Amino acid sequence: MASVLLVEDESLIRMMIADMLVELGHSVAGEASDLQSGLLLAAVPGVDAAILDIQLGVHSSHRIAAALQSKGVPFAFASGYGADGVPQGFEDYPVLEKPFQIEELQRCLATLLR
Repeated sequence: MASVLLVEDESLIRMMIADMLVELGHSVAGEASDLQSGLLLAAVPGVDAAILDIQLGVHSSHRIAAALQSKGVPFAFASGYGADGVPQGFEDYPVLEKPFQIEELQRCLATLLR
């Protein structure tokens, strides 16, 4: 069981992913819908992995990704645009293409938590 940070600006999608995480036996370390909240939660200890929406309103989640990367916390991006919007320097991180199924989330988390 992992403690997963969830950063997603669309509330319905965030709730759906949170439900999937719980169904898979994980806990939600925190939920953020914007850049500032995401940065605050990324600094909290005890996060095992994270799912980051690439675009948070007008902001990119690249600063959150950089904060997690500096702490050694594995993460994946979630995007409705596929890998096209992945921030420069983070091309090697997994991308979940929205909408994704629970099995895809499970496979992604298994990769992140190895």
